[in-house]
Amino acid sequence: MTIVNALVRVPVRLVASNAGEAGGIPSGRSAVKDIVWNNVLSVEVDEIDEDHRKLVGIFNILNHAVEEKASPDYLAAVLEELINCTVWHFSHEERLMLKYGYQDMAAHKAVHRALIESGKALQEKIVRGGNRLVEEDIEYLERWLTEHILTDDMRLGAFLSDAM
Repeated sequence: MTIVNALVRVPVRLVASNAGEAGGIPSGRSAVKDIVWNNVLSVEVDEIDEDHRKLVGIFNILNHAVEEKASPDYLAAVLEELINCTVWHFSHEERLMLKYGYQDMAAHKAVHRALIESGKALQEKIVRGGNRLVEEDIEYLERWLTEHILTDDMRLGAFLSDAM
């Protein structure tokens, strides 16, 4: 099982209509799935968990916007919000790492920089290329968000829980 598969993702609504087909989601239909916040994502540090809940919420907005084929300008605005909130959140984590002397800070910051660079590269692709975000981009962003929380931030959370 991958890390992302451990998360609770629930269908929020179905799009397109093929009524009358039995069994699951009929062909030609797709389900928008939200990342649902639960204890699996908690790093046991309230202020970081609060940031993560906000990032998950913005991701879910972006996910719905892609499924609804929102305008490129709206998609770009939501992606910009996700990136900006992520940059702020990383600064917040890095401040806590400094305050409490987190020994793996350099490696964690390097991961932060790489994640932001990849998010901005995706943004650049959308803005300059006139491309739309597609399902593969959403899957990439989901992994980007959840795998960081479930790996690097879990280690940081364990450290901060003891240090704070």
